[in-house]
Amino acid sequence: MTRYEFTAELWRWQARTDEWVFVSLPQDASDEISAVPRPRAGFGAVRVTATIGSSRWTTSIFPEPGAAGPDGARHPRYVLPLKKAVRTREGLELGDEVRVAVETHH
Repeated sequence: MTRYEFTAELWRWQARTDEWVFVSLPQDASDEISAVPRPRAGFGAVRVTATIGSSRWTTSIFPEPGAAGPDGARHPRYVLPLKKAVRTREGLELGDEVRVAVETHH
């Protein structure tokens, strides 16, 4: 496993009326994760174990198309979905900044 720790803001996916809340992984971590060959699930998902506060769970991160980099290529940035149960248990609301740990599965 490779572990990434970062602080990120909770945001809601605007494309749907459902409440899908995410945090975005830093671009450098996303670049490292996408560079490692591994079996991926649908939509380019990568299995991870996530930790926020005292909550730890297994889930998947998903690539979100990134802006074009200096080389003109598109760089995916991974996003971590946060279930309502985790947000409630940890007292998190949209816009809050939270410390996150993500461990990739090999």
